[in-house]
Amino acid sequence: MKINTVRKSSQSIREKVILGIDPGTNVLGYGVVRVKNGRATMEAMGVIDLRKVNDVYLKLGRIYERIIGIIESFLPDEMAIEAPFFGKNVQSMLKLGRAQGVAIAAAISRDIPIHEYAPLKIKMAITGNGQASKEQVAGILQRLLSIPDSSMLPYLDATDALAAAYCHYLQEGKEERSGGGARSWKDFVKQNGSRVSGMTGPQQKLAEALCKKSSK
Repeated sequence: MKINTVRKSSQSIREKVILGIDPGTNVLGYGVVRVKNGRATMEAMGVIDLRKVNDVYLKLGRIYERIIGIIESFLPDEMAIEAPFFGKNVQSMLKLGRAQGVAIAAAISRDIPIHEYAPLKIKMAITGNGQASKEQVAGILQRLLSIPDSSMLPYLDATDALAAAYCHYLQEGKEERSGGGARSWKDFVKQNGSRVSGMTGPQQKLAEALCKKSSK
């Protein structure tokens, strides 16, 4: 693999690239957010599909190689990774933990700072509801980042990873940002009432609830 050794020029000190990772040993999601002048935009998102790889250690090797490739392509300044959900299935937790560890090792090998966020915290940051569905997170992210329909993927792992990156952007930028784009779904509702009113289904119910909350 050809390694891109080009360093970032001294553009704006406020410009930053955040790589988000949603760990998985079958499908691993990644999302890249670029922050410039306090405003976030989606740079890329996708998945590493490992469902055809049977050997668990070969999967981990592929994860490492692919993440290194993503790092070399986008040169992220930081990584935001979703913490494994602690459920009852110990084997699933172990597999997710391994995938997360390999992703972290890839970032460490390139001296990239790592930030870990619980799924509930990510959902809360994006939607204002820690129990929001993956579909709701994806829909709200699409609007917050103005992602065209053609760029949306059928894999929710990709938008989950993008959500981790955007959550970190919100977390670290609270003191730096004084204006600009929406910082959360509640801010977006306030600024885009007409667009929100056109939603249907679960997203409409969530939007209406947040509208009421933000108006208090």
